This record gives sequence, structure tokens and C-alpha cells, in this order.
Amino acid sequence: MAIQRIIIAALIATSLIYMATAIPGTATFYTTYVPSACYGFQDQGTMIAAANPSLYNNGAACGRRYRVKCTGATNAGIPQPCTGNEVTVTIVDLCPGCGNDQLDLSREAFSIIANTDAGRIITDYNQ
Repeated sequence: MAIQRIIIAALIATSLIYMATAIPGTATFYTTYVPSACYGFQDQGTMIAAANPSLYNNGAACGRRYRVKCTGATNAGIPQPCTGNEVTVTIVDLCPGCGNDQLDLSREAFSIIANTDAGRIITDYNQ
């Protein structure tokens, strides 16, 4: 019984830490992954993202991993796009057209956390 209480407490603490450090933002997706600003023609898989110019910081974000969770819709077309899942992505590219606190996820990563028909979603993310 004591072990179950410790496990439950650890899960609650992890959730609270995630919520306290999460950055609210938005996410979109893209489908052409190579070449990338960070790795050129070197394939980095599909659990990847392009960072907004501020986050990219002249390439300082390359290789950083972020955990992303969909928290809501940005349009009425898909009122509940979120799947309830989280995804961890690696920054491999720059998204020059992205706004502050926006990530451009690979289509595969986006589809784990939301319906791709939504196109843009509200997110929380943290490193």
C-alpha cells in the first residue's frame, strides 16, 4: 500500500511540474523534412519540429527536445482536435514564418497529439 501511495504521489508531482513549466503556444505541421536548417540533408526521423525564430536563436535550439501537448482548438472547424497524448520532438529546423511560442511539428508528430484536419492547435510545451 505504501508503494502505491509513493507512485501516485510521484505521478501527481510530475504532472504539477509539467504544468508549472509548460509554455503556452500553438502548433502547426509541415511535411518536407530535408534539408533542415540544423542538419542539412541528414535525416533526423519524423519526431521533429521547426522552431520559431526566437526559440531557434540562430541555431542554439538545434537538437533540443521538447515535450508537446495539445490543449485546445484554434478554429471552430475541429472543435476538439486533441487526442490526449503527448509527443517529444527534436528541433531540427527554423520556421521563419512562425509566431512567438509557435512550433511547426512534423505531420507525424502532430498526428499523435491532434487531428491533422485542425491544421493549428493550442499547445503547452517544455524542454
